[in-house]
Amino acid sequence: MKAVIIGGGIAGLATGIYLRKNKHDVVVCERSNGTPVQGHAFLMHTEGKQILEEMRNGSELKLPGGKIETFSLRRPTGIEIKHLKLDHWKCIKRSDLTQFLYSLFPVQSIYYGRVFQRFLYEDGKAIAAVFENGDIEYGDVFIGADGSQSKVRQAIFGNVFYSPVTVKEIVGSVRLNDSIVDMPATFTKFQHGSKGLAFGIIPTAANEYVWFMQFNPEEADLDGNNPEELEKFCKDQLHGFPSVVTNVIEYNDFNTSYVWNTTDFDLLPSFHKNNIVLIGDAAHLALPFTSTGTTNALLDAKTIAECIAYHTNLEDAFNRYYKIRSTDVSKHIHAGRELNELFRYPQRLNDDEIPVPLIPPKPQQNTIKPLQVLYFTDPVCSTCWIIQPLLRKLQLEYGKYLEIKYCMGGLLPSWEGYNRGMIKQPSDAAKHWEDVCKQYEIPLDGDVWFEDPLPSSYPPSIAFKAAQMQDNDKAILFLRRIKEMLFLEKKNIIKWEYLEKAAFETGLDSARLRRDFDGQAQELFRADLELASDLSIRVFPTLIFSDGEKQLSRLAGYHPYERFESIILKLVPDARKESIIADPYRLFETFYSMTDKEFSMISNIPTDEARKQLMSLFEEGIIDRYESKNGTIWTKRLVEN
Repeated sequence: MKAVIIGGGIAGLATGIYLRKNKHDVVVCERSNGTPVQGHAFLMHTEGKQILEEMRNGSELKLPGGKIETFSLRRPTGIEIKHLKLDHWKCIKRSDLTQFLYSLFPVQSIYYGRVFQRFLYEDGKAIAAVFENGDIEYGDVFIGADGSQSKVRQAIFGNVFYSPVTVKEIVGSVRLNDSIVDMPATFTKFQHGSKGLAFGIIPTAANEYVWFMQFNPEEADLDGNNPEELEKFCKDQLHGFPSVVTNVIEYNDFNTSYVWNTTDFDLLPSFHKNNIVLIGDAAHLALPFTSTGTTNALLDAKTIAECIAYHTNLEDAFNRYYKIRSTDVSKHIHAGRELNELFRYPQRLNDDEIPVPLIPPKPQQNTIKPLQVLYFTDPVCSTCWIIQPLLRKLQLEYGKYLEIKYCMGGLLPSWEGYNRGMIKQPSDAAKHWEDVCKQYEIPLDGDVWFEDPLPSSYPPSIAFKAAQMQDNDKAILFLRRIKEMLFLEKKNIIKWEYLEKAAFETGLDSARLRRDFDGQAQELFRADLELASDLSIRVFPTLIFSDGEKQLSRLAGYHPYERFESIILKLVPDARKESIIADPYRLFETFYSMTDKEFSMISNIPTDEARKQLMSLFEEGIIDRYESKNGTIWTKRLVEN
């Protein structure tokens, strides 16, 4: 089969590469007289990067782009209102990605200077594409990859209705040294709080940045479009923004900047007509706030090639392609429109409500589970640390029956007048931790109580309540991380630097965490203390099992796993535990960190065998380890972008 691809941009080239891998004859027709490099740069997430890796197919070519590890949203005053870790994002210069794709495609199969004009038909199907320069290219299938103003789309579907331009962007790139802009691997955005105006800057390489200014033309618009007018407009609009912004504008060459009139169109009822099919922006167009355009182009390329390979009939292949891609594309179109409105009218949202479009919202889980569990714990409680293996095994085997709500119990208000059994002062806690470590084979280092003792467990407890206000699942990861810092790394987790670091590492917005820590989280913590008092909680941990209305059972302190299991089976007689797939690779996908005891208990193998397997994973470079005085914790190694 011969495929004629009209458009030699990212979508067209990627499709050509996939089709050639499937042994099809492919010709790419590009309207420009050389490699198209329009546009400065874009952001790409995991799916797009995986497709690029597939196309690279083991060649020595290096994937283009640099890691983007952090998102920072600030007001024009410089005050940070969001600070988040970004996993697996890259910023890639369009010219670099285009060159990467062109290096994977035979140059003799690319024809430049071909501006599409019309199709020649026979028996209702296209047999050739005709170009304005007089060239005619015959083929079996024709793929329109000619962008948002697609002439191929117009030829088969007529005109589409573009949405009105309600947001514009001015885009540029600039080279600056670190003394002027020092934001490595950070996507920084300054957003006005009362009008539609924002400025973003993203590093693409060492000392090289792409920037954009988004604005609402109803509030202020350009009088002209030449470099001088662009520069004046940017300086006028960004007056009063931080120096990093004004420096970027000052050093930018506005001869290479341009205005982007953002628009979209509704989802098409189909992406094809007979043997002509559309991909990329020719098939679907979303407003830029979702940062999905390039990744969608690559997904289209892979999907259309797979559908053609799977179906012998083109009609079936194209219908399948539409079915696979249209749902996500429709979501992106609607998400872009919603974000567009929120940008134009920012006063409708407070700081916490501002969405981060780079992070897809987590789907809501509305399943009601038969057992509700109130889990009273504390960040400095050693017994709450040593039951971690049991709780994790319960999660894997009986998680579908349990809805666990974490409550802070307030173990250590202060050391003044503190008297809890044998513990009356920090040195007593140090000895207790060492004893617990030996008895339960869980690493704890009591030296923190000599070197930098915590005066109270209240601040990290309040920080946990602040984390819960953002995301319950991430809050549990946050609690786990601060416990690791305390029990193994001897960090005084009352200090904000460690709480902020743990929030960032577990995907929370550390800027919001601080606001909530100083605000509503204090009230939520007091509510937990009142609940603990009402329920006469004296021992940590304490787990109270209920059916959502009445208390059914209570466990206080440490108990063997079988005791937890027997309570679940008594309260839910038909409960069936899930089989744990003890593949260590999969376990480290579920839990980013594990001690020897956790891995041993979850995998149901002796501790010595667990250590042996963990060391093997470490030597393979799959996991890292942290050695404390009294034991090891193993963590999943992050893959470089």
